[in-house]
Amino acid sequence: MDTATPAVTVALHDGASVTASSGQVDARRHGELLLPAVDRVLAEAGVKLDAVTGVVVGVGPGPYTGLRVGLVTAATFGSALSVPVHGLCTLDGLAYAAGQGGLEGPFAVATDARRKEVYWARYEDARTRTGDPAVDRPADIAAELAGLPVVGAGAVLYPEAFPDARGPEHVAAGALAALAAERLAAGQELLEPQPLYLRRPDAQVPKNYKVVTPK
Repeated sequence: MDTATPAVTVALHDGASVTASSGQVDARRHGELLLPAVDRVLAEAGVKLDAVTGVVVGVGPGPYTGLRVGLVTAATFGSALSVPVHGLCTLDGLAYAAGQGGLEGPFAVATDARRKEVYWARYEDARTRTGDPAVDRPADIAAELAGLPVVGAGAVLYPEAFPDARGPEHVAAGALAALAAERLAAGQELLEPQPLYLRRPDAQVPKNYKVVTPK
């Protein structure tokens, strides 16, 4: 599952292929949409929740509130089912999906970070990220990414900085699951299911507020 972007996306993977998936784009309703999506995917696959042997969740980067919905839900499932919970960079899932769609490297991935910024990373190919994810204004990285295809909603939002925008715009849990299954089968370590924020949350405690104490 992944809620790091406006997409609320869930998939079930049997170790060889995706057996069912769901995706809805709604930046304000992650908490409302995620569990019904889990129910739909399980029903489509014809299995019960207790058949799940592991959980993979996108760790971002992404906005604070939406990202936490997926991470907390994944942790809850892991605890309730006594199964491992693995983290995977959301940008890696987008890169992998782009590769499944035929895009060859090198390229970049950029998602909407709000505040007129993007979360982004460069890739040698669909499976190989060349550096850590970052958050920047599009104009500040346009020269660095000049000539590269850029995958994701961040590229679509800022065509003046990223003229060669490519799909998909949002991550799909099916691609995230397939990449995780591939890495686990190869004996690779996945990330801890901890949020990759890259910056402080939008909501902050006001400065110089008055503390009122009872007399």
